[in-house]
Amino acid sequence: MDRLETFRTIAAQASRGEIKFSTNINATLRVKQLLNDPDAHLANATKLVLADPLFSARTVAIANSAAYNRSGTKINNVTTAVMRLGFGTLRSLAVSLIVRQMGDGLTTPAIRKKSAELWEHTACVAALAQVIARRMTKIDPDTAMFAGIVHEVGGFYLLSRAEEFPGLLDGELEGWMEYGEKIIGRGVLKALDMPETICEAIEYLWHGVGAQPPVTLGDILILANDLATTLSPLQPPSEVAIHDANSRVDFMVGDESLSSIMDDATEQIESLREALLG
Repeated sequence: MDRLETFRTIAAQASRGEIKFSTNINATLRVKQLLNDPDAHLANATKLVLADPLFSARTVAIANSAAYNRSGTKINNVTTAVMRLGFGTLRSLAVSLIVRQMGDGLTTPAIRKKSAELWEHTACVAALAQVIARRMTKIDPDTAMFAGIVHEVGGFYLLSRAEEFPGLLDGELEGWMEYGEKIIGRGVLKALDMPETICEAIEYLWHGVGAQPPVTLGDILILANDLATTLSPLQPPSEVAIHDANSRVDFMVGDESLSSIMDDATEQIESLREALLG
């Protein structure tokens, strides 16, 4: 089976809802579903976080990041971290664990490397999206971070299946943009029960040109993706030059320039990115 045919096969499976998740991902999905419950209580959420050491560490780290710790008061326990972050951010963290877990079982060094690089890109976009939403728009910053976390979920799923198809990721990924990013991405987003607003924003990222300054969630994703200093390892070489040109864009947001806002928010972006990377 050649590469294009493999992409088509995985894409066809994804479009039919035939998504293969590992046992640990299914466990985290149950945590996400509980956090989605409008009747869930803070105490129950804290218990869920405490039950997972990685979830606990990531929760405290995010709560202490400059983006969420405006007072500078550091905390060292999960209960206070959960109170500071709220359910929306906890759901984002649960999904970030799901995305990371897609690469946990990989044994091929080259594929593990691509997975790590893709997560570095994802963390960068998510941190930028949170700050862009807060500083430039009326969009909820936590929603923007959530969208950034899942915007490459199709790529993570492809990497999780790549060991089944030797040679799939060798050389330039012809066919990925057509069959992988969109069709596989849609299937995984549906399997993870992503909100429609998130799916629409990611579709906009795939197809659209963002407004400057950003207005919608899709605009925020496009700008964050353009400004990201770490590129996706699945990005075709033809897109790299476009990204480099976009990363130098500047425009006015009220009385401030994009560049001045980004310079002022450097610490917040970097601390949030590092917390997501763990």
